[in-house]
Amino acid sequence: MEETYLLNVEGVKKKILHGGQGELPKLQDGSKITFHFQTLKDNFERTVIDDSREAGIPMEIIVGKMFKLEIWEMLLSSMRIGEVAEFWCDAIHTGMYALVSRGMRRIAEGRDPLEGQKHRCGMGNMFDYHSTGYDDLDELQRMPQPLIFIMELFRVEEPSAYKRDTWAMSKEEKLAAVPMLHSEGNRLVLRKEFGQAAAKYQEAVICLRNLQAKEKPWEDGWLKLESLVTPLVLNYCQCQLELGEYYEVLEHTTELLQKHNDNAKAYFKRAKAHAAVWNEREAREDFLRVAHLDPSMAAAVKKELKQLGERMRKKHVEDRKRYQGLFQLPRGL
Repeated sequence: MEETYLLNVEGVKKKILHGGQGELPKLQDGSKITFHFQTLKDNFERTVIDDSREAGIPMEIIVGKMFKLEIWEMLLSSMRIGEVAEFWCDAIHTGMYALVSRGMRRIAEGRDPLEGQKHRCGMGNMFDYHSTGYDDLDELQRMPQPLIFIMELFRVEEPSAYKRDTWAMSKEEKLAAVPMLHSEGNRLVLRKEFGQAAAKYQEAVICLRNLQAKEKPWEDGWLKLESLVTPLVLNYCQCQLELGEYYEVLEHTTELLQKHNDNAKAYFKRAKAHAAVWNEREAREDFLRVAHLDPSMAAAVKKELKQLGERMRKKHVEDRKRYQGLFQLPRGL
């Protein structure tokens, strides 16, 4: 079944590839729309830019939450459940696609979609970026062009029918969710479920980072949120230490110390991560810095340095034996 027609929107054409079922869903603010999408260039090859099926999870948007690509709500509102449709959209509707795609790709990679953004509106951010970090998106950002979206609508849920994701919450809802996520993470740590606990802490951090993106760095509002972020990051790093994700700990503690270079707990966790990956000099420097910043941790530092020395001596002995074996000639030669 293929039927091409114009929606009541300038610069949009729709072709139904597979008919859906029932009536058009009634959308309201807070409704959650779940769908798969594929984005193509309007060229002879129909070059694929993004495909949600490759990421393995469908796309979700919340109606009325100012999704940067507003035309998508319009397109989805014309679809029935189970319908597959192809939409051609002129460049007047696709100018923000590079930023939207950048955020979606970062989420798929497990990164913060707002990482590196300046305190600006969406359109201002588009002009601030020298690069999105993806060559194909840089091209779209420099030269907005018509795009083709192929969408398959799975379901539409009323606001009361699903658990709200933190990114879809208002500022007040996010602030209320953070202590709950923090508490849930602590409960999971007591049960030694460190992976799940880390996910709770991370969700709370992303919540706060989203709010921070709307504040001016180092001003009162930003600093207040930062004071909530710091203990969550430290808890997250402790979970990663327990899970053996030492380079993850090095990355996050170093980032934290670039802002707060007097945080003894961050140095302590980074020192333990350095020790775990045999960075002896860096571990000793961080442990000694901990003792200098917080004398109450001197006993713990002394214990860690003793363990580090024992581990390094054992490693040197094992290394010598291994290397001696490499250079010994076989008997009879």
